Amino acid sequence: MAEVLVYVDHVDGAVRKPTLELLTLARRIGEPVAVALGNGAEATAGVLAEHGAVKVLTADAPEFADYLVVPKVDALQAAYDAVSPVAVLVPSSAEAKEIAARLAVRIGSGIITDAVDLEAGKEGPVATQAVFAASYTTKSRVSKGTPVITVKPNSAPVEAAPAAGAVEALTVSFGENATGTKVVSRTPRESTGRPELTEAAIVVSGGRGVNGAENFHVIEALADSLGAAVGASRAAVDAGWYPHSNQVGQTGKSVSPQLYIASGISGAIQHRAGMQTSKTIVAINKDAEAPIFDLVDYGVVGDLFAVVPQLTDEINARKG
Repeated sequence: MAEVLVYVDHVDGAVRKPTLELLTLARRIGEPVAVALGNGAEATAGVLAEHGAVKVLTADAPEFADYLVVPKVDALQAAYDAVSPVAVLVPSSAEAKEIAARLAVRIGSGIITDAVDLEAGKEGPVATQAVFAASYTTKSRVSKGTPVITVKPNSAPVEAAPAAGAVEALTVSFGENATGTKVVSRTPRESTGRPELTEAAIVVSGGRGVNGAENFHVIEALADSLGAAVGASRAAVDAGWYPHSNQVGQTGKSVSPQLYIASGISGAIQHRAGMQTSKTIVAINKDAEAPIFDLVDYGVVGDLFAVVPQLTDEINARKG
């Protein structure tokens, strides 16, 4: 069976969930061959094998940590040359999409970004995308070269499928551009104890209706009761009520969780573009004419300061 390259997103050997989702999709079109780079690369082999990787190509070098993007592109190109895959799958993070784009240029292939599904086709893999602010769903395939496809988090289930997971060292020759941009410092991101926004299965977001930074604790309490991530609309972020890193929307982060709860968010197109592919959408807004109600699965017309605390209490009571 044909092989499919899967770029592994990990932190010191801890594999992030979107990579395991990619392995599920890769098995639909071939045999997954994972590419793990940097510190802890070999430690990823166990979990990758549990989820279907027939082979794990690993490489570690100072360049992966000390310089931006290009060394990883060099390594992924080396893996491509060694495997000759039918497709290359990459998570749709900001860094990984740049890696995918650079690889596509190097190998002379087409690229599809932010796919939400993948299936085998007679003429190559067929990707499903949500386009034009998620107003339309399209099916596309690459017509030239080996498809390079980035996939949004939460697009596929994580499924165990034990495979050999044989570890092989990947030989990488770094090009002259690999050391062009050096990382001079790092600042650890302060942990909130909540899931990463783009990877979370549940997201609870607040908007203009929250009416102040001091009121976001209502949104956070609901999120914590559900084990969810916290998001915010552009209006809330622009007002300084919540960090920009939590903004959901066209100029923020795109999310596609199993459950999205929008509280006090009107549903402007900018926000809808970042969350419209969520599997189930619930909106709480006191304006019955708010545009958000046009796309929800469940809508509650009411004051969020009355509805959200009751919902939080009910969830906590059932958990107890």
